[in-house]
Amino acid sequence: MAVPTVPTVDLRDPDPAALRALDAACADHGFFLLEGHGCTDTFVRAWDATRRFFAADRALRVAIMRDRDNPMGYFDRELTKRRRDHKEVFDFVDPASARTDAHNRWPVGLPGFRDAMAELYDALSALADRALDLVLDAAGVSAGGRERLRCSRRGSSIRLNHYPVGDPVPAAEREGLAALGETALGHHTDPGILTLLLQDEVGGLQTRARDGRWLDVVPRADAIVVNLGDCMQAATNDAYRAAVHRVLPMTARSRYSIPYFGNPPRDAMVEPLAELAAGAPRYRPFAWRDFSDARAYDNFTDLGVDDAQVSDYRIAAPG
Repeated sequence: MAVPTVPTVDLRDPDPAALRALDAACADHGFFLLEGHGCTDTFVRAWDATRRFFAADRALRVAIMRDRDNPMGYFDRELTKRRRDHKEVFDFVDPASARTDAHNRWPVGLPGFRDAMAELYDALSALADRALDLVLDAAGVSAGGRERLRCSRRGSSIRLNHYPVGDPVPAAEREGLAALGETALGHHTDPGILTLLLQDEVGGLQTRARDGRWLDVVPRADAIVVNLGDCMQAATNDAYRAAVHRVLPMTARSRYSIPYFGNPPRDAMVEPLAELAAGAPRYRPFAWRDFSDARAYDNFTDLGVDDAQVSDYRIAAPG
């Protein structure tokens, strides 16, 4: 049996061989890399702003702490599979839209931060559309099918991740918190269509192949990591897999990463594309709004049960 790989596709020349490799990876584990994006300078500025944010006085971050009413801003005690992650994060949505930007909590006293993040959001929104087109090319989806599966800039979001060595929460604030997980980020899938990820050189990201093996997603200079989400798995009727992934604990150096979560429009219904379902859909239609809200709330607090999964919408096999 061939060992699964995480292929690299050059956006400037996605030739047939690259699309075949992408197709195989999407069917097996849901990860690939993108080169030739032309956004290097934008990413350099985003990395600088990210490191300055997490290096700033903790009071600057705590002042924009996420709460139950608004998931945007800073958070350092998120849960995955009911265990606490070894990370601190900053979340924001489209800064170019007054309606969505009203939810953003921007740090005070960090010159240039918002501008760098707005520039990054523009770049990754455009790249998400190009990455999705590549995936749909590999899957052989028609123009009509593509209209039913698109990322919404206003419905997507960016997260800045910092994985420190040790517990991200100060010792004086840990009483009553859930226990840290065995990994820095527990195994999970992303709920949306696809995720674009900038990762630094430290490493630690892994994806689970169909045969159960964990594969390292090795950092590659100036490459974007792409992984598929639950909505892609449902839309392709299980032809492609939502990427099960995790991050190993940091032992010597902190790790930074920046994911762009490419999501459907807020009011979208998600269901298998007719041309890929062959008359036998494996998922019933579900509202993206309800699914995404359930996943977000599960990450904020321990509900005492496992978090919402796309498998909750799977149609039981006959017999």
